[in-house]
Amino acid sequence: MGAAGFEWSEFQRIPGVGPKLAAKLAELGVQGLDDLAGRSPETLYRELGDLRQAHIDRCVLYVFRCAVYFAKTPNPDAEKLKWWAWKDKTVT
Repeated sequence: MGAAGFEWSEFQRIPGVGPKLAAKLAELGVQGLDDLAGRSPETLYRELGDLRQAHIDRCVLYVFRCAVYFAKTPNPDAEKLKWWAWKDKTVT
């Protein structure tokens, strides 16, 4: 059992989430996949920046988007389980 009362491997089942990102989720108080499913990726990203008082690489937001999708979707689309599928869309 990891910190904050959750199993580290639960988060590491999410594509793109390794030990470091799992630790970031724990820092943000996320307790497990059910908890993550109800969270806003943008809010998590902003809170992480506030917590660290530093700029956080935008790729972390993309992984958070993917992770929330994974957590709330019973049968996720394999193409949407790639973090880069969650990059910001540019308007041209």
